Amino acid sequence: MPQFIAAPKVIEAAGNKPKLIEEFVGRVNTGAAGVSIARMKSPGGWVEPGQRPEFDEYTVVLRGVLRVEFEGGDQQVRAGQAILTRAGEWVRYSSPEADGAEYVAVCMPAFSPETVHRDE
Repeated sequence: MPQFIAAPKVIEAAGNKPKLIEEFVGRVNTGAAGVSIARMKSPGGWVEPGQRPEFDEYTVVLRGVLRVEFEGGDQQVRAGQAILTRAGEWVRYSSPEADGAEYVAVCMPAFSPETVHRDE
C-alpha cells in the first residue's frame, strides 16, 4: 500500500543564517534510511560549514542560485539546473544572491547528523 506523506518535518539547519529544511522522506519524517528528500529555502548570504558526507547528494535548484564549493573550485547552480556531489567529497553550500535560493536535495543513503561530518 502506498504511504501518503501529508506534510514535511522541519529540521534545524547549520549555517550563519536561518535556513528552512523541510524533510518529506528520510530518517526524521518517515524513518527511511536509504534516501532522504527535502526542500530547502536559504536566505541571501547564507553559508553553511564545509562537510565531507557519507552520502551522495543530488540537488535540483528551483529558484535563485546555489553556490557549491569543492576541493579545487566551485560551481554556481541556477534555477533549472542540478548538481551531484559524491560521498566522501568535501563540499560547502551557500546562497550568494540577495534573494536566496530554493532547492530540493536527495541524499542516498539518507542524511543524518552523524554521517555529514561538518567542519569544526
